Amino acid sequence: MATNTSVTPSSEIAPLIQKRLRDFNTVWKMRLFFLKRLPSCWFWGIRVDACDTNTCVVSMPYRWATQNPFRSTYFAALSGAAELSTGTLALLALTGKGKISMLITGFEAKFIKKADTRTTFTCNAGAEIYAAVDQAIATGTGQEVTVLTTGRNTRGDVVCEMRLTWSFRKKA
Repeated sequence: MATNTSVTPSSEIAPLIQKRLRDFNTVWKMRLFFLKRLPSCWFWGIRVDACDTNTCVVSMPYRWATQNPFRSTYFAALSGAAELSTGTLALLALTGKGKISMLITGFEAKFIKKADTRTTFTCNAGAEIYAAVDQAIATGTGQEVTVLTTGRNTRGDVVCEMRLTWSFRKKA
C-alpha cells in the first residue's frame, strides 16, 4: 500500500516528466485530453486538482451528469475518477521508458458513505507504481501492483475506498 517514499526520476527523463506534470496540472489541457481520449471524464466534469510523482488528487462534482436516481453519485462515475487518480500516476511512471502496456486487472470498491457532494480521490502510491514499472522493464515479465485511492466528500468524510490492480508489461 501507499508509503511516504517519494520518487526521483532519472536525469534523462526528468524533463519529460516535468512537462507531463505541467500538462496534468493545466486545466484546459486536461479538458482537451478528456474530450479526445476519455469523453466520460469530460462529461462528468472530472478534473485533476493536483499531481506530482507520488500523489494524484482528482475530483468530481455532484451534479445531474454524475447523479443516480437515489440522489447520490453514480458508482461508475466514482470508479472513473478513482481510476484516473491512479492511472495518472501510472502514465507518469511510463514516461520516457519505451513501449510498456498498462492494464487494470483487478478492481475492488468499498462504499462507506453516500456520495452527495463533490468527491475528491487521493492516491499516494506513486513509488509503488514506479517500482512495478521499473521491475517490468528490468525483468521483461509482467508486474502487478495494487494501489489504494480514497474518495472524500467536501466535509472530509471518507465516502469510498477503491483498490485498483494495474499490470505493466514491456512490449516486445
